[in-house]
Amino acid sequence: MNKSQKGEFYGQTNKTIHIDGIILTDTEYTHERVDWHYHENAYFTFILEGNVIEGNKKEVYNCSAGSLLFHNWQEPHYNIKPAGFTRGFHIEIDHSWFDNLEFDSSILSGSINIGRPDIKLLLYKIFIESKVEDNLTTLSIQELLIKTMGDLGTSIHAKFPKNPAWVSQIEAILRDSYTKCHSLKDLSKTLNIHPVHLSRDFSKYFHTGIGEYIRKLRVEKSLQLIAQKKSDLTTIAYECGFADQSHFTRSFKEINNITPSRYRHLLFG
Repeated sequence: MNKSQKGEFYGQTNKTIHIDGIILTDTEYTHERVDWHYHENAYFTFILEGNVIEGNKKEVYNCSAGSLLFHNWQEPHYNIKPAGFTRGFHIEIDHSWFDNLEFDSSILSGSINIGRPDIKLLLYKIFIESKVEDNLTTLSIQELLIKTMGDLGTSIHAKFPKNPAWVSQIEAILRDSYTKCHSLKDLSKTLNIHPVHLSRDFSKYFHTGIGEYIRKLRVEKSLQLIAQKKSDLTTIAYECGFADQSHFTRSFKEINNITPSRYRHLLFG
């Protein structure tokens, strides 16, 4: 089985940044198939454009723009790239980075398909910082990555003990209908939970309020649509459930510290 060295990914790497035990790469996938291999370090794969199929010993992931995977070190996997342009952003983390922060990486065993919008939005922020490159980029990326790893570890621990049934139910409801104008009364009725109980305990499992969670889902979807190059920003705003482009821009900037048009420019140049 092939072993990939530090900073090595299959394809055309257009940009590499080294920051104290962290390697960030912006890579165009050019191989139709990459057979079973593993990497020397733990790393994130964040799909910016296109599609890729990734399989490991337990699962197969069909990844499109906005998909986020984490692989611990030496985790075997393979890749298949469908026809078309595919681009990925990778964050590779050296063992020394975990050791210096006294972070137990063993809790992040195997491969993880990350669905939480708040963690995905942190990865978008790291990507944006890698393109801005000013004298605060190193500090910002380090802080964002520490928060990402902490939140990821918390979400894994949160699976034990088992969550109440309503947690997975409301997650599915909001993901399937993030453009809808939900009310606390209607959600409570659907879940058969008292509104006060739902409002109080939602943040316990999702680390944010219901309204903010829906807003993050909408912004996350907009980032995926921007990468597809198919629609203008006004169309994207309506498709994601925002009242208008102005509302979309305010919400997008509040979460990402950048406007949608500026993000589009950083993504495509």
